[in-house]
Amino acid sequence: MTSDDAATPATLRRIETLDTLSPERAGAVLELIDAAAREDGQPAVSEQGRLQLRGGERAGVRHLLLYTGEELLGYAQLEDTDPIEAPAAELVVHPAHRGRGHGRALGTLLLDESGRRLRVWAHGGHAAARHLAQVLGLTLFRELRQMRRPLTGLELPEPVLPPKVAVRPFVPGQDDAAWLAANAAAFAHHPEQGSLGQRDLDDRKAETWFDPEGFFLAVREPAGELLGFHWTKVHAREGLGEVYVVGVLPEAQGSGLGKALTTIGLRHLAGRGIGTAMLYVDADNKAAVSVYERLGFSTYETDLMYRTES
Repeated sequence: MTSDDAATPATLRRIETLDTLSPERAGAVLELIDAAAREDGQPAVSEQGRLQLRGGERAGVRHLLLYTGEELLGYAQLEDTDPIEAPAAELVVHPAHRGRGHGRALGTLLLDESGRRLRVWAHGGHAAARHLAQVLGLTLFRELRQMRRPLTGLELPEPVLPPKVAVRPFVPGQDDAAWLAANAAAFAHHPEQGSLGQRDLDDRKAETWFDPEGFFLAVREPAGELLGFHWTKVHAREGLGEVYVVGVLPEAQGSGLGKALTTIGLRHLAGRGIGTAMLYVDADNKAAVSVYERLGFSTYETDLMYRTES
Protein backbone atom coordinates (compact mmCIF):
# COMPACT_ATOMS: atom_id res chain seq x y z
CA MET A 1 0.00 0.00 0.00
CA THR A 2 1.31 3.45 -0.94
CA SER A 3 0.03 6.89 -0.02
CA ASP A 4 -0.43 10.37 -1.41
CA ASP A 5 -1.90 13.65 -0.20
CA ALA A 6 -2.39 16.38 -2.82
CA ALA A 7 -5.32 16.06 -5.17
CA THR A 8 -5.65 15.37 -8.87
CA PRO A 9 -9.04 16.59 -10.12
CA ALA A 10 -11.46 13.65 -10.15
CA THR A 11 -12.47 14.53 -13.72
CA LEU A 12 -8.94 13.62 -14.87
CA ARG A 13 -8.95 10.25 -13.09
CA ARG A 14 -10.88 7.09 -13.87
CA ILE A 15 -10.84 3.70 -12.17
CA GLU A 16 -11.87 0.52 -13.97
CA THR A 17 -13.02 -2.49 -11.92
CA LEU A 18 -12.51 -5.81 -13.71
CA ASP A 19 -12.89 -9.50 -12.90
CA THR A 20 -10.15 -10.53 -15.32
CA LEU A 21 -7.22 -8.84 -17.06
CA SER A 22 -6.04 -9.28 -20.62
CA PRO A 23 -2.37 -10.28 -20.98
CA GLU A 24 -1.59 -6.70 -22.05
CA ARG A 25 -3.23 -5.16 -18.99
CA ALA A 26 -1.67 -7.74 -16.68
CA GLY A 27 1.74 -6.91 -18.14
CA ALA A 28 1.17 -3.18 -17.60
CA VAL A 29 0.20 -3.80 -13.98
CA LEU A 30 3.30 -5.92 -13.40
CA GLU A 31 5.45 -3.15 -14.88
CA LEU A 32 3.79 -0.68 -12.49
CA ILE A 33 4.44 -2.99 -9.51
CA ASP A 34 8.09 -3.39 -10.56
CA ALA A 35 8.57 0.37 -10.91
CA ALA A 36 7.18 0.95 -7.43
CA ALA A 37 9.29 -1.90 -5.99
CA ARG A 38 12.47 -0.28 -7.29
CA GLU A 39 11.53 2.86 -5.39
CA ASP A 40 10.15 1.24 -2.23
CA GLY A 41 12.51 -1.69 -1.78
CA GLN A 42 9.85 -4.42 -2.02
CA PRO A 43 6.72 -5.11 -4.10
CA ALA A 44 3.49 -3.54 -2.85
CA VAL A 45 1.60 -6.58 -4.19
CA SER A 46 2.39 -10.03 -2.80
CA GLU A 47 3.43 -13.09 -4.78
CA GLN A 48 -0.11 -14.46 -4.58
CA GLY A 49 -1.50 -11.15 -5.82
CA ARG A 50 0.93 -11.10 -8.74
CA LEU A 51 0.05 -14.67 -9.70
CA GLN A 52 -3.63 -13.73 -9.66
CA LEU A 53 -3.04 -11.12 -12.33
CA ARG A 54 -2.58 -13.83 -14.95
CA GLY A 55 -4.47 -16.87 -16.12
CA GLY A 56 -7.99 -15.52 -16.42
CA GLU A 57 -10.79 -15.00 -13.94
CA ARG A 58 -10.41 -16.15 -10.35
CA ALA A 59 -13.33 -16.52 -8.02
CA GLY A 60 -13.56 -13.66 -5.54
CA VAL A 61 -10.74 -11.58 -7.08
CA ARG A 62 -11.29 -8.11 -8.56
CA HIS A 63 -8.81 -5.72 -10.15
CA LEU A 64 -9.00 -1.92 -9.84
CA LEU A 65 -6.95 -0.01 -12.44
CA LEU A 66 -6.52 3.75 -12.06
CA TYR A 67 -5.81 5.85 -15.14
CA THR A 68 -5.32 9.48 -16.02
CA GLY A 69 -5.96 9.64 -19.71
CA GLU A 70 -4.59 6.35 -21.06
CA GLU A 71 -1.72 6.10 -18.56
CA LEU A 72 -1.95 3.44 -15.83
CA LEU A 73 -0.90 5.11 -12.58
CA GLY A 74 -2.38 2.90 -9.86
CA TYR A 75 -3.60 -0.60 -9.16
CA ALA A 76 -5.47 -2.38 -6.38
CA GLN A 77 -6.53 -5.98 -5.96
CA LEU A 78 -9.46 -7.07 -3.80
CA GLU A 79 -9.77 -10.72 -2.78
CA ASP A 80 -12.99 -11.89 -1.15
CA THR A 81 -12.44 -15.62 -0.67
CA ASP A 82 -12.26 -16.02 3.12
CA PRO A 83 -15.62 -17.21 4.48
CA ILE A 84 -15.04 -15.44 7.81
CA GLU A 85 -12.59 -12.58 7.46
CA ALA A 86 -13.23 -9.31 5.61
CA PRO A 87 -11.99 -9.02 2.00
CA ALA A 88 -8.24 -8.40 1.72
CA ALA A 89 -6.62 -5.82 -0.56
CA GLU A 90 -3.27 -4.54 -1.78
CA LEU A 91 -2.68 -1.32 -3.70
CA VAL A 92 0.12 0.58 -5.37
CA VAL A 93 0.60 3.97 -7.04
CA HIS A 94 3.39 4.68 -9.53
CA PRO A 95 6.19 6.48 -7.63
CA ALA A 96 6.32 9.32 -10.16
CA HIS A 97 2.63 10.10 -9.59
CA ARG A 98 2.24 9.99 -5.83
CA GLY A 99 1.02 12.92 -3.80
CA ARG A 100 -1.99 13.49 -6.08
CA GLY A 101 -4.78 11.62 -4.29
CA HIS A 102 -4.58 8.42 -6.36
CA GLY A 103 -3.97 6.17 -3.36
CA ARG A 104 -6.88 7.72 -1.48
CA ALA A 105 -9.13 7.27 -4.53
CA LEU A 106 -8.22 3.58 -4.81
CA GLY A 107 -8.61 3.06 -1.06
CA THR A 108 -12.01 4.75 -1.02
CA LEU A 109 -13.25 2.56 -3.86
CA LEU A 110 -11.92 -0.54 -2.09
CA LEU A 111 -13.99 0.41 0.94
CA ASP A 112 -17.07 0.80 -1.26
CA GLU A 113 -16.44 -2.46 -3.15
CA SER A 114 -15.98 -4.40 0.10
CA GLY A 115 -19.03 -2.98 1.84
CA ARG A 116 -16.66 -1.20 4.24
CA ARG A 117 -15.38 -4.54 5.55
CA LEU A 118 -11.76 -4.40 4.46
CA ARG A 119 -8.25 -5.57 5.31
CA VAL A 120 -5.31 -3.91 3.52
CA TRP A 121 -1.65 -4.95 3.44
CA ALA A 122 1.13 -2.35 3.71
CA HIS A 123 4.28 -4.21 2.68
CA GLY A 124 7.32 -2.74 4.39
CA GLY A 125 5.21 -0.69 6.78
CA HIS A 126 6.27 2.65 5.25
CA ALA A 127 5.15 5.88 6.91
CA ALA A 128 3.19 6.95 3.81
CA ALA A 129 1.16 3.73 3.93
CA ARG A 130 0.45 4.22 7.63
CA HIS A 131 -0.79 7.72 6.83
CA LEU A 132 -3.10 6.44 4.08
CA ALA A 133 -4.51 3.82 6.46
CA GLN A 134 -5.28 6.57 8.96
CA VAL A 135 -6.95 8.70 6.28
CA LEU A 136 -9.13 5.74 5.28
CA GLY A 137 -10.10 5.07 8.90
CA LEU A 138 -8.26 1.74 9.16
CA THR A 139 -6.57 0.39 12.28
CA LEU A 140 -3.53 -1.88 12.67
CA PHE A 141 -4.54 -5.53 12.82
CA ARG A 142 -1.59 -7.79 11.96
CA GLU A 143 2.21 -7.64 11.83
CA LEU A 144 4.14 -9.99 9.56
CA ARG A 145 7.90 -10.06 10.04
CA GLN A 146 10.49 -10.81 7.41
CA MET A 147 13.45 -12.40 9.17
CA ARG A 148 16.89 -13.07 7.70
CA ARG A 149 20.15 -14.78 8.57
CA PRO A 150 23.45 -15.26 6.72
CA LEU A 151 24.15 -18.68 5.23
CA THR A 152 27.88 -18.19 4.74
CA GLY A 153 29.79 -20.21 7.30
CA LEU A 154 26.54 -21.91 8.25
CA GLU A 155 26.79 -23.89 11.47
CA LEU A 156 23.68 -25.91 12.22
CA PRO A 157 23.42 -29.19 14.09
CA GLU A 158 22.66 -32.39 12.21
CA PRO A 159 18.90 -32.62 11.70
CA VAL A 160 17.34 -35.22 13.99
CA LEU A 161 14.25 -36.83 12.48
CA PRO A 162 11.63 -38.68 14.54
CA PRO A 163 11.79 -42.50 14.40
CA LYS A 164 10.64 -44.10 11.14
CA VAL A 165 10.55 -40.77 9.31
CA ALA A 166 12.47 -40.14 6.08
CA VAL A 167 12.82 -37.04 3.90
CA ARG A 168 12.64 -37.02 0.10
CA PRO A 169 12.04 -34.44 -2.65
CA PHE A 170 8.56 -33.54 -3.90
CA VAL A 171 7.57 -35.27 -7.16
CA PRO A 172 5.34 -33.00 -9.31
CA GLY A 173 2.11 -34.70 -10.31
CA GLN A 174 2.64 -37.66 -8.00
CA ASP A 175 2.62 -35.70 -4.72
CA ASP A 176 0.25 -32.83 -5.56
CA ALA A 177 -2.91 -34.16 -3.91
CA ALA A 178 -1.13 -35.44 -0.80
CA TRP A 179 0.70 -32.15 -0.35
CA LEU A 180 -2.44 -30.06 -0.77
CA ALA A 181 -4.21 -32.17 1.88
CA ALA A 182 -1.24 -31.95 4.24
CA ASN A 183 -0.93 -28.20 3.71
CA ALA A 184 -4.62 -27.72 4.50
CA ALA A 185 -4.27 -29.76 7.70
CA ALA A 186 -1.05 -28.06 8.83
CA PHE A 187 -2.46 -24.57 8.19
CA ALA A 188 -6.10 -25.04 9.13
CA HIS A 189 -5.68 -21.99 11.39
CA HIS A 190 -4.13 -19.91 8.59
CA PRO A 191 -6.60 -19.49 5.70
CA GLU A 192 -4.20 -17.64 3.38
CA GLN A 193 -1.88 -20.65 3.28
CA GLY A 194 -4.25 -23.48 4.15
CA SER A 195 -6.74 -22.68 1.38
CA LEU A 196 -4.29 -23.22 -1.49
CA GLY A 197 -5.73 -25.41 -4.24
CA GLN A 198 -4.45 -27.20 -7.31
CA ARG A 199 -4.52 -24.04 -9.41
CA ASP A 200 -2.42 -22.21 -6.82
CA LEU A 201 0.08 -25.07 -6.75
CA ASP A 202 0.19 -25.22 -10.55
CA ASP A 203 0.83 -21.47 -10.69
CA ARG A 204 3.88 -21.89 -8.48
CA LYS A 205 5.17 -24.97 -10.30
CA ALA A 206 5.09 -22.93 -13.51
CA GLU A 207 7.33 -20.20 -12.07
CA THR A 208 11.01 -20.14 -13.07
CA TRP A 209 12.11 -20.40 -9.44
CA PHE A 210 10.32 -23.71 -8.82
CA ASP A 211 12.75 -26.55 -8.03
CA PRO A 212 11.39 -29.85 -6.70
CA GLU A 213 14.84 -30.71 -5.37
CA GLY A 214 14.37 -27.90 -2.85
CA PHE A 215 10.88 -29.04 -1.84
CA PHE A 216 11.34 -31.55 0.98
CA LEU A 217 8.68 -34.00 2.16
CA ALA A 218 8.88 -35.88 5.47
CA VAL A 219 7.13 -39.25 5.22
CA ARG A 220 6.43 -42.02 7.67
CA GLU A 221 8.04 -45.30 6.64
CA PRO A 222 7.14 -47.74 5.23
CA ALA A 223 3.67 -46.47 4.27
CA GLY A 224 4.91 -43.15 2.89
CA GLU A 225 2.33 -41.06 4.80
CA LEU A 226 3.15 -37.36 4.50
CA LEU A 227 3.85 -35.79 7.92
CA GLY A 228 5.51 -32.48 7.08
CA PHE A 229 7.31 -30.46 4.44
CA HIS A 230 9.76 -27.64 3.83
CA TRP A 231 9.42 -25.84 0.50
CA THR A 232 12.40 -23.58 -0.22
CA LYS A 233 12.58 -20.86 -2.82
CA VAL A 234 15.54 -19.09 -4.44
CA HIS A 235 15.30 -15.39 -5.37
CA ALA A 236 18.17 -15.50 -7.87
CA ARG A 237 18.23 -11.78 -8.69
CA GLU A 238 18.48 -10.81 -5.01
CA GLY A 239 20.76 -13.69 -4.01
CA LEU A 240 18.28 -14.80 -1.33
CA GLY A 241 17.05 -18.22 -0.30
CA GLU A 242 13.63 -18.39 1.30
CA VAL A 243 12.13 -20.70 3.87
CA TYR A 244 9.02 -20.51 1.69
CA VAL A 245 6.75 -22.65 3.82
CA VAL A 246 7.33 -25.18 6.60
CA GLY A 247 4.35 -27.28 7.65
CA VAL A 248 3.92 -30.14 10.10
CA LEU A 249 0.69 -32.10 10.44
CA PRO A 250 -0.98 -31.91 13.86
CA GLU A 251 -0.16 -35.53 14.76
CA ALA A 252 3.57 -34.91 14.18
CA GLN A 253 3.83 -31.56 15.97
CA GLY A 254 6.04 -31.45 19.03
CA SER A 255 8.31 -34.18 17.64
CA GLY A 256 11.08 -31.85 16.46
CA LEU A 257 10.15 -32.47 12.82
CA GLY A 258 9.68 -28.79 12.02
CA LYS A 259 13.15 -27.87 13.26
CA ALA A 260 14.71 -30.80 11.40
CA LEU A 261 12.98 -29.85 8.15
CA THR A 262 14.00 -26.21 8.53
CA THR A 263 17.62 -27.25 9.06
CA ILE A 264 17.54 -29.54 6.02
CA GLY A 265 16.24 -26.70 3.86
CA LEU A 266 18.78 -24.19 5.12
CA ARG A 267 21.61 -26.63 4.42
CA HIS A 268 20.24 -27.13 0.92
CA LEU A 269 20.20 -23.37 0.26
CA ALA A 270 23.72 -22.95 1.66
CA GLY A 271 24.89 -25.80 -0.57
CA ARG A 272 23.62 -23.89 -3.59
CA GLY A 273 25.88 -20.98 -2.69
CA ILE A 274 23.08 -18.71 -1.46
CA GLY A 275 24.43 -16.10 0.94
CA THR A 276 21.31 -15.16 2.92
CA ALA A 277 18.13 -16.91 4.00
CA MET A 278 14.80 -15.19 4.65
CA LEU A 279 11.35 -16.16 5.89
CA TYR A 280 8.04 -14.62 6.93
CA VAL A 281 6.38 -15.19 10.29
CA ASP A 282 3.53 -13.54 12.17
CA ALA A 283 4.88 -11.39 15.00
CA ASP A 284 2.32 -12.78 17.44
CA ASN A 285 3.47 -16.37 16.77
CA LYS A 286 5.91 -16.17 19.63
CA ALA A 287 6.85 -19.86 19.54
CA ALA A 288 7.83 -19.73 15.85
CA VAL A 289 9.68 -16.43 16.24
CA SER A 290 11.65 -17.96 19.13
CA VAL A 291 12.55 -21.05 17.08
CA TYR A 292 13.79 -18.92 14.17
CA GLU A 293 15.75 -16.64 16.47
CA ARG A 294 17.51 -19.69 17.91
CA LEU A 295 18.35 -20.66 14.33
CA GLY A 296 20.09 -17.30 13.87
CA PHE A 297 17.32 -15.26 12.23
CA SER A 298 16.56 -11.65 13.13
CA THR A 299 13.88 -9.22 11.95
CA TYR A 300 14.76 -7.46 8.70
CA GLU A 301 11.51 -5.61 7.90
CA THR A 302 7.82 -5.72 8.73
CA ASP A 303 4.60 -5.91 6.71
CA LEU A 304 1.50 -4.47 8.34
CA MET A 305 -2.16 -5.24 7.78
CA TYR A 306 -4.84 -2.66 8.55
CA ARG A 307 -8.60 -3.21 8.72
CA THR A 308 -11.89 -1.49 9.25
CA GLU A 309 -13.34 -1.59 12.75
CA SER A 310 -16.61 -3.25 11.69
